[in-house]
Amino acid sequence: MAMLLEDIVQSVEMWLKLIKKPQPYVDPNLDPVLLVPGIAGSILNAVDDQNGKEERVWVRILGADYKFRTKLWSRFDPSTGKTVSLDPNTSIKVPEGRYGLQAIDVLDPDMIIGREFVGYFHDMIVEMIKWGFQEGKTLFGFGYDFRQSNRLQETMDCLAAKLESVYNASGGKKINIISHSMGGLLIKCFMGLHSDVFQKYVKNWIAIAAPFRGAPGYIAYTFLNGMSFVDGWEQNFFISKWSMHQLLIECPSIYELMACPHFHWQHTPLLEIWREKEGCDGIPRTILESYRPRDCIDIFKEALSGNSVDYDGEMIPQPFNLEILKWVKETQKVLSHAKVPSGVKFYNIYGMNLETPHSICYGSEETPVTNMQDLRFFQPKYICVDGDGTVPTESAKADGLHAEARVGVPGEHRGILCEPHVFRILKHWLRAGDPDPFYNPVNDYVILPTAFEMESHCEKGLQVTSLKEEWEIIPEDQDDPGNAAGRKPVVSSISVSQGGNKQSSRSEAMATIVIHPQNEGKQHVELNAISVSVDT
Repeated sequence: MAMLLEDIVQSVEMWLKLIKKPQPYVDPNLDPVLLVPGIAGSILNAVDDQNGKEERVWVRILGADYKFRTKLWSRFDPSTGKTVSLDPNTSIKVPEGRYGLQAIDVLDPDMIIGREFVGYFHDMIVEMIKWGFQEGKTLFGFGYDFRQSNRLQETMDCLAAKLESVYNASGGKKINIISHSMGGLLIKCFMGLHSDVFQKYVKNWIAIAAPFRGAPGYIAYTFLNGMSFVDGWEQNFFISKWSMHQLLIECPSIYELMACPHFHWQHTPLLEIWREKEGCDGIPRTILESYRPRDCIDIFKEALSGNSVDYDGEMIPQPFNLEILKWVKETQKVLSHAKVPSGVKFYNIYGMNLETPHSICYGSEETPVTNMQDLRFFQPKYICVDGDGTVPTESAKADGLHAEARVGVPGEHRGILCEPHVFRILKHWLRAGDPDPFYNPVNDYVILPTAFEMESHCEKGLQVTSLKEEWEIIPEDQDDPGNAAGRKPVVSSISVSQGGNKQSSRSEAMATIVIHPQNEGKQHVELNAISVSVDT
C-alpha cells in the first residue's frame, strides 16, 4: 500500500511539473546552427561487434580507466589513415540523440552532482534555447571520433551528410557553424576538401579558440608527459595521465595540433632540455639545448623509443609514430590551401589574457636530463605567452582566411564557451532576439547616438563647417555601478592641418572630445569639431 501511495505522489509531482513548465520561446525566423566540438568534446560509445552491446567509454567517471584501456586504446592503420581499437571486437560510435546534441552537451550524464558535471556545449545550448533556437529545427550538434585525423574521409562524409540533413530539417535555410578548438581544424579541412558542399549549405562559420597554427607547449607536454582533461575531485576517479598518454600517441588528431613548422612565429616555440655532456677535455658540463618545431621530432623519437603497453598480456610498442607524421604533412597542405567560398562569411573568436604554454624546458642546471626516456618523470617549466591557457593568441588569430571579424575575449580555453561576452557576440552575429545595430562586439559595449548637428557657411572667403555629435556608451558588464558624481570629465583635443597647392585648398580642423562618467558604468560623450578651408 505504501509503495502505491508513493507511486501516486510521484506521478502527481511529475504532472504538476509538466503543467507548470513554461513552453520555451521559439523564433521561427532564425537560421539553423550546428555546434562542432574540439578534442575530447564528444561522447564515445564502445560497441561489441559480437553482441551489439553498447556502453559509454568517454566520458565516464566510474570504472573510467579500465574501460578506457580495454576499449579505447588504439593503433593507427597507415593504409586507411584510421585509428582502430586494439580490441578487434570493439568499434567506436558517437550517439546521435537529440539531433546530435546529446554527444556534445553533458559528457557524463550519470555523474551530475548539484551543479558539478563534465559539460561541453551545455551552457551555450541553454543560452541559445533562450534566444529562440529549437532542437531539431534550428539547433543541432555534430559529435565525432576525436581520435581520428581531421581530414579522415569517413568523418568528412558524416559531416557532409549532417549538413544536408540540417539544411533539409530547417526548410532549406543555410547553416551557421559554430566550432570550438580542434573543431575549427576539422571544419577548415572540410572546407578545403569539399568547398562546393560547404558553399551550398553554409551561411556563416564562427570559429572559437581554434589552434590554427597549433598549441606548441600543450602538445609537446602531451607527447612527453600525457594529458588530463578534468580538474578537481574528478581526477581521483578519472583516466590517469599515463593511460591518456598511451592513447594519444596513436591519435592523428594530436599530431595535427603540433606547432606549425611553416608559420612565422613572433617568438619561435622551443623545446629546451638541460643535458650533461662531456666536453673536449673530458670534463662533463651541463648545457641547455634548444629545439625548434622541426627539430623536436628527433627528441620525441628518442624519448618514446622504449614506450610500450601491456594489452591483454601482450607488450605492444608505442613509439612516436612516424607514419602518422607522414599523414599529418598532407593534412597541413589541406589546411594551408583552404579558402572561404564565395557567399560564406567567416568569424574568429580567440581567447586571451591568460598565461599559455609556448616553450617548455626540462631539467635544470643542477638536475640535468641524463636519459631521454626519463623525460616523462620530469615536470617541465613553461615559457608562456598570451592566450587562453591552451592555445596561444597568435595561433588562434592566424586562421589564414578572409575574416569578417576577429575578436579577442578574455577567457580560458574550455571556459570561453560559457563566457557572457561570447554569448553576446554570437547573439549579435546570429541576429537572434532583437538586433542592436549599435552593439560593438570588439569592445563589448553599445554606442548609442543621441544628438547630431552640422552646419556649413562661407565667410570672407573661408568655408567653415562645424559639427556637434553626442553618444551614450553603455557597457554590458557594469563592474562599477557606484556614483559617478565625484569623477571629473575627461577632455581631449586633436587638430589637423593640410597645406594647400595649386590643385587644392589649404584647410585646418580641430576637435574637442569630452567624456562625462555617469552611474552604472555609462559614459556620455560629446564631440565638437570645426573645419576651416581657404580657397587658393
